[in-house]
Amino acid sequence: MRQHEVARPRGSRKLPRRLGRGTSQGQGKTAGRGTKGQLARTGPGIPGWFEGGQTPLHMRVPKLRGFKNRFRKTFVAVNVGRLADYAAEGKVSPDTLAAKGLIGKDARIKVLGDGVIGTKLEVHAHSVSATARQKIESAGGSIVIITPAV
Repeated sequence: MRQHEVARPRGSRKLPRRLGRGTSQGQGKTAGRGTKGQLARTGPGIPGWFEGGQTPLHMRVPKLRGFKNRFRKTFVAVNVGRLADYAAEGKVSPDTLAAKGLIGKDARIKVLGDGVIGTKLEVHAHSVSATARQKIESAGGSIVIITPAV
């Protein structure tokens, strides 16, 4: 036996369906495409993103406007001029502000520099602006930065 005489194993190759070649194989006339309509015609057919007449996904989704940072940390702003109103025993903290109803118990606080501070205060906050820090320290007070538990 020579190499050119070797035949492939029977059933290893399947012959392609010969569509539209008479009624004998059951694939004659319409050749399995049904009757009429867009999909029965020859040509490119319909695009892959076509949804059968339903409003397409690219039209259903609202247009993207800007950017929303999922990891943004929001702060409640408290001005230096209001700190004395919310002080308890010379100390201002998120707990004292929450007790007065100014913020929620889990809110982060940023102290801003608007206003005048006349008393010595110990301020506990998550963030402090540079002008607020300067005003609190010039009044003899101190600042404790709270680091949130991760």
